[in-house]
Amino acid sequence: MVLSDEQWVVQKPVVEACPPHAKVPPSNLRRTISAIIWRHTNGAKWHALPEEFGPWWMAGQTFI
Repeated sequence: MVLSDEQWVVQKPVVEACPPHAKVPPSNLRRTISAIIWRHTNGAKWHALPEEFGPWWMAGQTFI
């Protein structure tokens, strides 16, 4: 699940108000949040993230 433009408009202010404190800040926060949602929706392992979501470790680190 990739966040639609309409969903991102709603989520962006919330996410930007409390940015993740990761060692490597996500370069594309929308993609990273979409990856986290995809992983939890599908019950998959972080390593199973499709390439369209960027590096699996970026989403995993941001989630943690």
